[in-house]
Amino acid sequence: MYKVYMDNTLLPVTPGELEVKIANQNKTVTLINEGEVNILKRPGLSKITFDALLPNVKYPFAVYENGFQPAGHYLDKLELLKTSLKPFSFKVIRTDYNYSVASRDQEFTVSLEEYEIKEDADKYGFDICVSVTLLQYKGCVTKVVTPINSEGSDKKATITESRDTSAKPEPEDYTVKSGDSLWQIAKKYLGSGSKFTEVYEANKSVIEAEAKKHGRASSSNGHWIYPGTVLRIPK
Repeated sequence: MYKVYMDNTLLPVTPGELEVKIANQNKTVTLINEGEVNILKRPGLSKITFDALLPNVKYPFAVYENGFQPAGHYLDKLELLKTSLKPFSFKVIRTDYNYSVASRDQEFTVSLEEYEIKEDADKYGFDICVSVTLLQYKGCVTKVVTPINSEGSDKKATITESRDTSAKPEPEDYTVKSGDSLWQIAKKYLGSGSKFTEVYEANKSVIEAEAKKHGRASSSNGHWIYPGTVLRIPK
């Protein structure tokens, strides 16, 4: 109960074997008098390999979602995926035969690295077998170089790089709520609770004024803060 799709095209005969290899990028370094150490890095691109039978005859065990298509139809699709220079979706759908286990989908965005066409009368008869190698696709950051001064010998250029700016909120103001502490606020907005002194110094006059309003001689360097107090979060 397997179905394999390449760019939304169902392979008529599910490959008997499919291998997904997770690339390793860890690096082993030998230190003087310290032996070997392992530097851990993020995994590389996964490689997917399999053989697929492309029938030229309509077999009862083959599945055709849009009617029978000969092997040439799928070979044309492979050639298009190779020459289009675009990534595409590769999906494997697994379902238990008696449906006691829910279907499990696995989907990759891949590029078609290479494929090999095999014709063997003894093994495949009138049919064709292809060996396919796919490589996981990950988009890269683009850089744009714009000339500033196009005249004279002194030429300068600026490089702009697209970045994800949605990682952490950077509000200008924060209103203290019941149960808050400067440690919690610093940890949430500055990344570390130990930076609470930065929040205190940026709001010292406000914090001390609120402490006196509530009958305290001081806030004990920000230990006492009160709901409703508006704090400026330092950049």
